[in-house]
Amino acid sequence: MQVRKFVIASIWLGFAALPSCIMAQVANAQTPVRVGTLGAISDAPIFIADKKGFFKDEGLAVTMTTFNSAAVMVAPLGAGQLDVGAGSPSAGMYNAVSRNINIRIVADKAQSTNGYGATKLIVRKDLVESGRFKSLADLKGMKIAGNAPGVSNTAMLNAMLTSVGLKYADVEVINLGFPDHFTALQNKSIDAGATIEPIATLAVERGAAVEIMRDDQIYPNHQIAALLYGDHFAMRRDVADRFMRAYLRGVRFYVRALKDGRLAGPTAEEVIPILIEYTSVKNAELLRKITPTGMDPDGRVNIESLQMDLDFYASQGLVQGKVEVSKIVDHTFLDAALKVLGPFMP
Repeated sequence: MQVRKFVIASIWLGFAALPSCIMAQVANAQTPVRVGTLGAISDAPIFIADKKGFFKDEGLAVTMTTFNSAAVMVAPLGAGQLDVGAGSPSAGMYNAVSRNINIRIVADKAQSTNGYGATKLIVRKDLVESGRFKSLADLKGMKIAGNAPGVSNTAMLNAMLTSVGLKYADVEVINLGFPDHFTALQNKSIDAGATIEPIATLAVERGAAVEIMRDDQIYPNHQIAALLYGDHFAMRRDVADRFMRAYLRGVRFYVRALKDGRLAGPTAEEVIPILIEYTSVKNAELLRKITPTGMDPDGRVNIESLQMDLDFYASQGLVQGKVEVSKIVDHTFLDAALKVLGPFMP
């Protein structure tokens, strides 16, 4: 018995002799969470939650990896190599779901709320000045830049075309990386672009194009992008709930930065430096000029919009297999977060 007491006392003395900084690290050990982002402005809630310490407040140590698209995140999300993803629900994502790669759409990441359509149709300035383009009906026969088949900006373009009795096949869609839209407009290899910010604002500012219409004007509350959980992560309910609370705090901090269609709200002067640090947009004045994306401050996903986009992708032959959006969207993590945080107060 005396020997046992001596051993226990020695162990405790050994802990007491550890440097205080190591003891603090042991006491503050945080749960790792692996997050995929696009490095885009619409990833702002994640960047804000990281920079402002919202993840740390929930005992989470978040590491971020940048991907080219949400479709590329799906496989690692399904395999448990990535916990959380952030991006546009695309035809590629729905095809993966139809192959039983289990992921969940758990929260909004970008919606074209009123005044905040960050995806825009822009047309070459010379075509507008010459009178070749006067209205959406004049898009017929034009070469229009997208960035990939089966993504949200193609759904926006389709909505614009159908609004004037045109079909998607009435235009030639050229898939280019968004930064290449600007160059292609300048060298006149395309006529127009279904383009995101800040490329759209740069093209207009530098005289290459004219802004014709924003996404929110033709497709109100279009669900542009969403937060995704891998099924394995969703099963870790406590950690997944903690991540959602931190994320939703980031969403609301971002929403409070919005005013009059710009980053001009009360928190904008904190949000802009965070975007400069975490994204490729390093110009504060440009960030003040762009139309930022909107978001639902309570994180709700527009399921009807997702279904409309999916139906369009399927009509283009881009989705194989049966997929039901309502079975992919899971708002239970948001519901739990809202019980703690309460409804949004402007």
